[in-house]
Amino acid sequence: MTSRLGAASVLLQIAFRNLFASRVKTAIIGGIILLGAVLVVVGSSLLDSIDLGMRQSIQGSLGGNVQVYSRDSKDDLQIYGSMMGSSDLEPVPDFAALKQALLGVPNVKAVVPMGIDRAMVGAGNLIDVVLAKLRADANRILAGDPSPELRRDYEAHKAHVRRMAELLHEELKSARAIADTSTTEYKERHAEYLDLERAMDEGFWARFDADPLGGLEFLENRIAPLSADNAFVFIRYVGTDLDAFAKAFDRMQVVDGQMVPHGQRGILLGKWYAEEYLKLRPAHRLDKIRDAREIQRRRIATDEELQRWVKENAGATRDILLQLDPVKAEEAKVRLQRDLGSQEEDLGKLVADLLAVDDQNFDRHYRAFYDDLAPLLQLYLVNVGDTITIKAPTKTGYMKSVNVKVYGFVQFKGLEKSGIAGVMSLMDLMTWRDLYGHLTAERAREIAELKKSAGLEGLDRDRAEADMFGAATDGPAETKQSRIDEVRLVGHRDEQAARQDRFDRVYSQDEIDQGVVLNAAVILKDPGRMRESMRQIEAAAGKAGLPIKAITWQEASGMVGQFVTLSRLVLYVAVLIIFAVALVIINNAMVMATLQRVKEIGTMRAIGAQRRFVLVMLMVETVFIGLVFGALGAGIGIGILEIIRARGGIPATSDQLNFFFSGPALVPAVGGVSLAVALGIVFLVSVASGLYPAILGTRVTPLEAMSSED
Repeated sequence: MTSRLGAASVLLQIAFRNLFASRVKTAIIGGIILLGAVLVVVGSSLLDSIDLGMRQSIQGSLGGNVQVYSRDSKDDLQIYGSMMGSSDLEPVPDFAALKQALLGVPNVKAVVPMGIDRAMVGAGNLIDVVLAKLRADANRILAGDPSPELRRDYEAHKAHVRRMAELLHEELKSARAIADTSTTEYKERHAEYLDLERAMDEGFWARFDADPLGGLEFLENRIAPLSADNAFVFIRYVGTDLDAFAKAFDRMQVVDGQMVPHGQRGILLGKWYAEEYLKLRPAHRLDKIRDAREIQRRRIATDEELQRWVKENAGATRDILLQLDPVKAEEAKVRLQRDLGSQEEDLGKLVADLLAVDDQNFDRHYRAFYDDLAPLLQLYLVNVGDTITIKAPTKTGYMKSVNVKVYGFVQFKGLEKSGIAGVMSLMDLMTWRDLYGHLTAERAREIAELKKSAGLEGLDRDRAEADMFGAATDGPAETKQSRIDEVRLVGHRDEQAARQDRFDRVYSQDEIDQGVVLNAAVILKDPGRMRESMRQIEAAAGKAGLPIKAITWQEASGMVGQFVTLSRLVLYVAVLIIFAVALVIINNAMVMATLQRVKEIGTMRAIGAQRRFVLVMLMVETVFIGLVFGALGAGIGIGILEIIRARGGIPATSDQLNFFFSGPALVPAVGGVSLAVALGIVFLVSVASGLYPAILGTRVTPLEAMSSED
């Protein structure tokens, strides 16, 4: 034992001596190994942190641990990657049966039904909103409501509409000044110009109270369409059991409003989606400029994109002015004069001055906008409590519209700035089935009642041609007279009552479960047994007569889920290239060093050193150099990661990075696996690169050493 320790001590002394004896060789070999070790430690730790962040983002927002969908689907499920949603999947006809089968798997904790799709939302424009308020006031007055508050609101809304017409008239007048009067478009716009003049006329408003509904018809049909505001925006949503979803995904947060009441119809709009697509554009641009300055450290003076946003805001004052009735306009003027220290009387110029921001005044103007001007405005096209109309193509191809109440805005904790997760809104499952085209029990009853009242019967497939095209009959056909209920068919009181019933009705859990879904998220008790559980899930569903396919959360997220895998592949390729170069350089350097030590090795052989001693000696030298510089590189890598952590991490400069980092910044942690991999690779490269020179050294004989001296 003592002799072995002595031999090991001699070998280490020789290796340490040679480490300093040839400093150029040591620097070259050590520098390459050090660089590779730093890259492996830092790169692997960053990717491990991103992998953990993405796992938390996907599993905590929509993916769950496992996703299941019909095996008969032609396309793969992509909960994030497909712009067309998942409506191209084959439906699972009975979620209740699927849920019962999957909950029988020991490792399954919960099963959440889903159906992802996109549709159009009819949000209307600013004039539509004001005209709707004016119509509601007029109806109440015509019904005999004597409330002075109602009369005050009625007059304020009339003044607001008139002000809107004046702003549109001024805008069209400016466009006419530079237009070609000979074109057809000019003649069409001239008719619009005359309509606006009528809407501004004193006589029109003097006669308005005598026939408010007639005046409103003119305003709604001829004036409201002149606004350039978008009447429709696209929305991406997932239909689900909202209560089950909230329990399964703890990252879900209702930030404005409230949760949809249990068993009722309703929608929770994505907060990010509302900020991006439903918010007043000047306010949205100010928010984007603020984020760019605070998070990305960009400056208006040197950034062309920020300058473009400022310029776009300067031309968007009309969007703000249209919202202000005369009373609010006067209040806004007083507030802006105070904030800007200006005596300007023109509100349009004051708003333009407020939006004309630069690096020096941005913070002050931003606060003034939200503290003083924003309370007078409607910042979002849709607010909590509004009822929106959603239009979407059904499974069979026709367009279907449903009205659904907005109960609140939802976001996922840590993903507030992520468009990948934040674009998704959450809709109750019953409304989703209506849009999808699923024939619910209540709809089937309505159709049956209509068929019965009209005396309609189904056609037998074998007799269809004869019944439809007049085959011979035994006698005259008997006809049936029935009264057509026009009120029901055109959707008056009965239909309105039915719609209201759908809004107020509380559906049982059985009604929510019994119906079609497109996919479902499965939450596992032990995610570490995912593969085993997936096999059991498919087997359990198969026994229930439901051929489904189970995939991991990473597979279900499409290209988004493959980001870490691709990034890790790129890292390993880079490391492979570096260490391949290192292998060649170290091998050549060690061969040259071995040839220069022929005399030394021959002398050692002459005094009794065995070949094995020489082999081990040269290998220890190479491995010793590798481990010293590998450990040094790993230490530098840890230091780099600690510096990143101390500075708050790597900021997410885009929506995508916010999702990948699972938050506004990536705070990497030093992984033990990364350290082990780095040192393991260094050890293998050192052994591989030193093996041939060591074998070459064992072939040196004392005679060769004496010959080299001559």
